[in-house]
Amino acid sequence: LILLESSSKVIEAFDHLSYLSLSTVQGLLKAVQPLLKISVSMKDSLILVLRKAMFSSQLDSRKSAVAGFLLLLKNFKLLGSLTYSQCSQTVTASQVQVDVHMCHNASANEALCLEILGSLKRCLSQQSDVRLMLYEGLFDVLRRNSQLANTILQTLLSQLNRYYELEEDLLPPLKLESCITTQGGQIYLQEPLAHLLSCIQNCLAWYKQSLLQGSNGNDDEEEEDNEDSFQHDLEEQLDSITRRMIKSELEDFELDKSADFSLTSNVGIKNNIYAVLVMGVFEVLIEYNFITSNYSANRFEDVISLFNRSNKLSELLKEKSGKGKSLSSNKTKSLLTFSFVSSLLTALFRDNAQSHEESLSILRSNNEFMRYTVNMALQKIQQLEETGHADGPDGQNIERTFKYLCDITRVLLWRYTSIPSAVEESGKKEKGRTISLLCLEGLLRIFNAMQHRYQNKIQQFFSAIDVTSDGEEEQEIVNITEKAAFHIRQFQRSLVTQLSGDEEDFNSKEAQLLVSILSTLSRLLEPTSEQFAQMLTWTIKICKENNLEDVQFCKGLMSMLFSLYVLRKSPVSLLQELSRDVHSRLGDIDQDIEIEEQSHFAMVNSKTAAPTVVQLILSQVEKVLEEVDWLITKLKAQLSTDRVLTDESSQGSTTREPVEKAIILQLGTLLTTFHELIQTSIPSGGCVDILLKEMGKMYNILTSLVKYYIHGYTTNAAHLPARFEKLVKLSGSHLTPQCYAFITYVQNIQNETMSFGGGAEKKKDKKEMASITAATARVLRETKPVPNLIFAIEQYEKFLIHLTKKSKVNLMQYMKLSTSRDFRINAATLDAALQEQEEGDGQQDGNDDDAQSNTTVDENREPKKKRRKR
Repeated sequence: LILLESSSKVIEAFDHLSYLSLSTVQGLLKAVQPLLKISVSMKDSLILVLRKAMFSSQLDSRKSAVAGFLLLLKNFKLLGSLTYSQCSQTVTASQVQVDVHMCHNASANEALCLEILGSLKRCLSQQSDVRLMLYEGLFDVLRRNSQLANTILQTLLSQLNRYYELEEDLLPPLKLESCITTQGGQIYLQEPLAHLLSCIQNCLAWYKQSLLQGSNGNDDEEEEDNEDSFQHDLEEQLDSITRRMIKSELEDFELDKSADFSLTSNVGIKNNIYAVLVMGVFEVLIEYNFITSNYSANRFEDVISLFNRSNKLSELLKEKSGKGKSLSSNKTKSLLTFSFVSSLLTALFRDNAQSHEESLSILRSNNEFMRYTVNMALQKIQQLEETGHADGPDGQNIERTFKYLCDITRVLLWRYTSIPSAVEESGKKEKGRTISLLCLEGLLRIFNAMQHRYQNKIQQFFSAIDVTSDGEEEQEIVNITEKAAFHIRQFQRSLVTQLSGDEEDFNSKEAQLLVSILSTLSRLLEPTSEQFAQMLTWTIKICKENNLEDVQFCKGLMSMLFSLYVLRKSPVSLLQELSRDVHSRLGDIDQDIEIEEQSHFAMVNSKTAAPTVVQLILSQVEKVLEEVDWLITKLKAQLSTDRVLTDESSQGSTTREPVEKAIILQLGTLLTTFHELIQTSIPSGGCVDILLKEMGKMYNILTSLVKYYIHGYTTNAAHLPARFEKLVKLSGSHLTPQCYAFITYVQNIQNETMSFGGGAEKKKDKKEMASITAATARVLRETKPVPNLIFAIEQYEKFLIHLTKKSKVNLMQYMKLSTSRDFRINAATLDAALQEQEEGDGQQDGNDDDAQSNTTVDENREPKKKRRKR
């Protein structure tokens, strides 16, 4: 009512529609559409604005005009139109309210709708984008305003006749050259012919169904004969196009192997447009023949023939795209509807009706067609996961897309669990991914989409995908954790089967998808449940018992382990064990030291240790350090509060002690983790850079903890616990010395890498120079955190001195003199230099003195021993 009172402002806003984006125009018109039936002036003003926009020089303005007209057609219903519920659509409260006036304005609505359709016919001579928008919207108009079916179908028929070859002997049956236009020396698509056929096919199928529903109450035989006439014409033309498209060879479309598909010439661009159009037409005809087949063997043979023609063109495009870029080599959106893909998939894999078996065997015997169908389902699922909706009819309807998603999930689950991939692979070798892998990828995307797009429907989803039921009866409310655990056990068995087989039979892609699915489903488990504990125990067991050198599989499995582990307890003990395994596998930075062979997790081996496992460890270390840092900040805030309430300081100290203990224990275990990693001979790369940065964070947090205790002593609100002294002692003995040794190790790697670029006397080719430049850049990147780390260590030691003075406890007794500065004295290098100098002096004094000097030096130097490190 407020908007109605301000109708002049709304009418004024209509004048600016041409300057708004398409999505904004659609949202605005959808918001004001209930007022359009009440306010005639507002409706007339909008129609006038949309007519002007239809002839605008701006493409977006013309598209906005089409969107506005389509919205009016959907909401100004004619008397006798089917109700909205009959169209399997939902209805909003605002539409219910405005429909009260429909009967009184039926004749006015009819004149308005016919006038709008007349305006929309002008779109059929405009650019392809405008036509495409019209084709995609007319089907929704037909379903919501069924009395316009006659006019809409006749309009589509007359449009199709422009491109339809009447002579039955002519091949191909469509005038593709009329679908393109040339402007300014460039070729453009003028008519999206495949979308036109798709619109006709969808409208015709719905119209035939509506005729069956309303045939009992229709007494107007003359009108019925008229309607049957153009319906028959459309069906005849579609059948004729099917027959002739099957007979047509690629040469008839001038798309044979000798055709040019490059984007650098007009001929190549034209061929690319032709290829997209032809493949779209094949898709539409496949859907049309399946829907109208009534399980006829002849129709299904036509479906396979159409698919074979389409597949042949697709293979040609793949071959051509391998030699150069082509427009049609990119992934194009399928014109198959979501409902058809769901129905076809169910028929192929789950239809057990005896009467359908013979005809369906024609489709099932073609493995390429089976895989194509699963691929199309995967494309629809991916689109739904990424955007929340799908192309085509019902694509915007959440309830409908959810139903199709459940139906597809039931089929994919049944297909993967019923036919093992090993059996499938033992048969005929296929190009690309097998059906089992496609099913797994589809299931992974569905489970992800359910958690992101349909969170409030997860219970309903698990009820619907129960393969033991028919999916149509009312389902009871289910326990999400129990249902998720049931499906987890299915995929666990599949993964164990993969791991228990021979290494040659191991399918890495399938194993990775299984781990991803398990990880996704595990998010639905309640962390406190028994099922979650079983899942965690099983994952730990798999990591400990399987020694696979597959990097991607290891990354997925270890990531799942961490994601589960952190929901039950802190991962620091797990990080400690993994760091020891990494140290054992990669060796020590001191080559004279032998590392005792030990293995907590067999999954950590020479191939997976670096960089995969190391990066996973450091990413978890970073998360733990962030949590500890937050806790220390919280303790500082509590300390300031306790200082104000001096009477309750003892009580505040008591409440802080458990947190302090937890922090020290976490840091102590992390310290031993770093102790192992910085003694590990980690190869040059990103791991070194990350490790140095995390070491710097570790020292910063240790410094922050020291500052907390300094502040506590200043305010007499805290004391120094014994376990903190042990932490400081541990940092002085197990962290700082090894940290400096690791810096030396990194700088030695740097020197070796820089020397790799030596030998300037030889000319290097471009590839060698590029590799040298990349290596130099990597070295500079890896050594950049070194100064920050040294500064963090010195800051830690500086505040330890302050704390020593405050607490009267000598904490610096555990610290050794720092050695990493702008220069350092290396004792071994110094001994070698002194030895050379003595040898030089001995040669000047004489051979006897030289021999005596060397003997003395050799006696004083101990022989090198190979040390063993535990």
